[in-house]
Amino acid sequence: MGLSVGFLLRRLGSPQAEPRRAEALLTVAGLWILVPALGAIPFWISGGLGYLDALFEATSGFSTTGATVLDDFSRFSYGLFFWRSLSQWFGGMGILLLFIVVLPHLALAGRQMFFAEVTGVQKQQLTPKLRQTATNILRVYLLLTFFTFSAYLLTGVPFFEALTNTLSSVSAGGFSPNPRSFADYAPLTQWVAAGVMFLTGVNLLLQYRFIFGREFKAPLRDPEFRAYALIVFWVGLLLAYILYLRHDYDLEPALRHAFFQTTSIITGTGFASADFAQWVVPAQVLLVLLMFVGGSAGSVGGSIKVIRWLIIGALVRRELQRALHPQAVLPLRVGNRSLGEDVLRAVSAFITLYVGLFALGALVIGMLEEDFVIAFTASAAAVGNVGPGLGAVGPMSHYGELHPVSKAVMIFQMWAGRIELIAVFALFTPELWRRLRA
Repeated sequence: MGLSVGFLLRRLGSPQAEPRRAEALLTVAGLWILVPALGAIPFWISGGLGYLDALFEATSGFSTTGATVLDDFSRFSYGLFFWRSLSQWFGGMGILLLFIVVLPHLALAGRQMFFAEVTGVQKQQLTPKLRQTATNILRVYLLLTFFTFSAYLLTGVPFFEALTNTLSSVSAGGFSPNPRSFADYAPLTQWVAAGVMFLTGVNLLLQYRFIFGREFKAPLRDPEFRAYALIVFWVGLLLAYILYLRHDYDLEPALRHAFFQTTSIITGTGFASADFAQWVVPAQVLLVLLMFVGGSAGSVGGSIKVIRWLIIGALVRRELQRALHPQAVLPLRVGNRSLGEDVLRAVSAFITLYVGLFALGALVIGMLEEDFVIAFTASAAAVGNVGPGLGAVGPMSHYGELHPVSKAVMIFQMWAGRIELIAVFALFTPELWRRLRA
């Protein structure tokens, strides 16, 4: 079916034609809903799911969200579990290529914002050619895949589970063939997974420069990486302190579960080493806040991204200085780089759309499910591509019991959140359709 759709679209188009911006935006948004629509077919015909549930599972896979509607894992075949993890691996790779190859040519959210996303705040490409840049990123992605698979095998994870968990780990996806996620694996496996998830939240071009370019000081010079690492470190320590005091964990398990869940939630992976839905409220609050942080731009992580929060922080700092020195010329700076006002506009628009979509989703889901915890965390987990929420949609539960309209809302949120909102919301502007008809 996918081949027939592709053949039809190829016949309708011209290989010599240069797509206009409106056509490219429509293509980006359409592709990222068409692929899950086709990818849902294996779940529909062999998984015993209705098409809406199958579409939910496929969208969650390709968007690397990790929210699942599967309840009894024993009902499903190895082939289906492999497909759902493979969909996340392709989704993670696809979003990297989208950000590196496609979006710069669209000036989506501003060309400066693209460079801010892929190399911290450095406004230059790693290589002269985007194709070479994409190749470099895929080298890191494949290397991380090989390393993770080998590490899981060495720590005693069975072959099939090591393979599927690897595909979901390096893509910051979160699907596991184990219904208890990583809770049943050895402590060493959990530490390895925490390290891998931390890397999935790091800009892959930065990793390329570190590994292949031997620029060993590059991460330390990157303000976004420093901020991301500090957030993981301090939130992990605070969470470990709460678990040690309030849940009677010994020191090592407290640190392990704390850093595992911190890296899992901030990157949007969604794995669980314990049922954090049963943790005390202060611990849950920390994890929910991380849902709105995200990893580094240019990584496979979801949510808002650290670079945008740094830019917002720089804006607040500038406005406070302007209150004291109203006549001063104060450039917007992150690290040692100055950013243009177009970057600020792009970030402001993105966060406005992000918060609006989250709030609207929480409102609809809350009305249908009549549960504030489910509504708030499910909406945050969907638009941020995180996966598990709290309460009845916690890490050891599933989304299968939600109202069909709630699932449809989450499908839209996962789709929009994965391609950074702008391409989706552009579809609702009359100007785009007028340009398509022109």
